[in-house]
Amino acid sequence: MDKFKNEPLAQFIDQSERDAFKSALDKVRASFGKSYQLVIGGKEYLGKDSPIVSVNPSRTSEIVGTVAAASEGQAAMAVFQAKEALREWRKTTLASRVAVLRNAAASMRENKFEWCAWLLSENGKSWRESDIEVCECIDFLEYYALEAERVWPTRLGADMGLDVAGEENKYFYQPRGVCVVIAPWNFPLAILTGMAAAALVTGNTVILKPAEQTSVIARLVHDLFASAGTPAGVVNYLPGRGETVGAFLVKHPSVNVVAFTGSKPVGLMINENAGHTLMAQQSVKKVICEMGGKNAIIVDEDADLDEAITGVMKSAFNYSGQKCSACSRVICVGSAYEPFKLRLIEAVKGLCVAPADDPNCVVSPVIDEAARQNILKYIGIAKGEGLTAVYERNADVSMGTYPDIAVFDNVQPWHRIAQEEIFGPVLSLMKADDFDTAINIATDVEFALTGAVYSRSPDNISKAIDDFRVGNLYINRGCTGAYVGRQPFGGFKMSGIGMKAGGPDYLLQFVEPRTVTENTMRRGFAPNAR
Repeated sequence: MDKFKNEPLAQFIDQSERDAFKSALDKVRASFGKSYQLVIGGKEYLGKDSPIVSVNPSRTSEIVGTVAAASEGQAAMAVFQAKEALREWRKTTLASRVAVLRNAAASMRENKFEWCAWLLSENGKSWRESDIEVCECIDFLEYYALEAERVWPTRLGADMGLDVAGEENKYFYQPRGVCVVIAPWNFPLAILTGMAAAALVTGNTVILKPAEQTSVIARLVHDLFASAGTPAGVVNYLPGRGETVGAFLVKHPSVNVVAFTGSKPVGLMINENAGHTLMAQQSVKKVICEMGGKNAIIVDEDADLDEAITGVMKSAFNYSGQKCSACSRVICVGSAYEPFKLRLIEAVKGLCVAPADDPNCVVSPVIDEAARQNILKYIGIAKGEGLTAVYERNADVSMGTYPDIAVFDNVQPWHRIAQEEIFGPVLSLMKADDFDTAINIATDVEFALTGAVYSRSPDNISKAIDDFRVGNLYINRGCTGAYVGRQPFGGFKMSGIGMKAGGPDYLLQFVEPRTVTENTMRRGFAPNAR
């Protein structure tokens, strides 16, 4: 079996790479304003709900596209078509399904900067952040193709030591059925494609339900899988409102799997609704759910502050803190607090807030006005609790949904900005008397997604590995930027349920194991009928 290799990032130091990126951006901009219809069973349909207008967060006057919105009736039709397509798709060879993923990866690789340009335009990601996401998307396709080849083949009883005289045993997997993929807006390409690819390569059919803000990108993902070889009905594109279409799909008795990434409140609602078994249901729904984090970076007294500042800046402010893995708390141990704080403030002053298409952009616009208002709400909450902003920058919102930036000093564990997920560039600075206290503060939240420790002490590093219990813990590096295969991603507590994305267990969530036992001591022989 081939060894998995991560897709290399673009080298924007190279003039030819920069020119190619700009050309792709011009090409995508020329496509702004188009209309996109539903795709159910391989056919396009006009939506029966009011259309979704997708805008460029950097310049909200620019319409990226107008997307049809499905009704509950159309959602029911999509489930029916996916169930019908399942009859044949589940019988396709592993090689055929793997080929779909590899074809999709090859196509995305060939048109990499165009995919980046769509992310930049509809999602507000900078040059570098969009490139990172496209590479991650390619990684998911290639990794799950390899994993399917490892997991899927029939395991014979003889190979497993389970056969006995006169009896043969086989252990193998079958797809669960119809999978609804409910994707977030912050990683609308990589997470949507990754969840869908895992479902498809294991023989399930898929209904794509994207976040409203990034529905154009989801249509492109549907078309990518169609051109890569999925038959009609195997992948269905169903944009619509989450509270209507999304909720309907989760409750539908013929849906077997719900793969969701998004907020904790929505995730808990999905888990609850999926757990309510209807009379018409023939299987218990499988829910795969990633819900977010309140991630901390601990800076030990002996930490390399140069490295710590770099890691915190990247983890807290790149893509405006809109990653579920983003750092929102820095816990400094003892004497590290004051020097770290002073250096951090100077570093934050140099952040470039700009449109996503500006190559210098670090802090890009947040996804929409609701997200911007949420950030302002939490800044107000912090001040209302008596906290002082040691750095604050108000945004110019004349063009787009640019966020205010705030760093708060002397935040205590009970303050709301130290407990609740904000999803924006609002950072809490916290002080701990010793390393044990720092770990206690870091873990005394309802989430357990990512975290990081900057320390030169082998004892404290060992202690962090044991006691800083999060899904992804990083030592002497930032808490964002997990690589598929190398750092499988996902957490526990209120950060989610399910196996880690991009890891060796992920595909197993989309399958059901079967055992077939054959008594070989049969009498006589019946030849195949001609």
